[in-house]
Amino acid sequence: MFADRLIIEFDRALRTVFAPARSIRPTPGGSCVEPDLDEAERQHAIGLMRVNHCGEICAQALYQGQALTSRDPSVREALRVAADEETEHLAWTESRIAELGGRKSLLNPLWYVGSLSLGVLAGALGDKWNLGFLAETERQVEAHLDGHLQELPIQDVKSRAIVDQMRLDEIRHADMAIAHGASELPGAARLAMRLAAKVMTSAAYRL
Repeated sequence: MFADRLIIEFDRALRTVFAPARSIRPTPGGSCVEPDLDEAERQHAIGLMRVNHCGEICAQALYQGQALTSRDPSVREALRVAADEETEHLAWTESRIAELGGRKSLLNPLWYVGSLSLGVLAGALGDKWNLGFLAETERQVEAHLDGHLQELPIQDVKSRAIVDQMRLDEIRHADMAIAHGASELPGAARLAMRLAAKVMTSAAYRL
């Protein structure tokens, strides 16, 4: 029943924003030696990993909103599988932020609510547009993670291993959406998504 799904998703929302995330897979780079970073490098790595953690909060909310309004059970299942992997990304980035001596974004509840609303809207537009939104989101996240691999200190192999595995997972999620029949979003929609992401990443890096 839809009411049961709402209760389940509400519980997931609380755990996403407020509870420590858990991962089935080992954390990438977990066996690597902690790098010797100076203070500027450490703070930059914290900022970048905080942005990545915030992005995963948004991804969880998007998938949950999309699954709530999706009409196709196979699409809802694909979204659930992707959301489970994004939960692992949450755990990895959260752990790395703590290792670096940083904190998560203070604005995570705001990011979550905004992304959930977008996900609900995307799902309501129909499954092809829903999947198109997912595919475009993952493409933009992939590009964003590529940039972080360029920016992270070269010796910070632990952070870089996490970001690299996240990038591979995001590519697979985009391929999954396309395989399920995603429609290409209009250029204006893609631009709006990039602008919104720029606002989020700029704020999350500092807050």
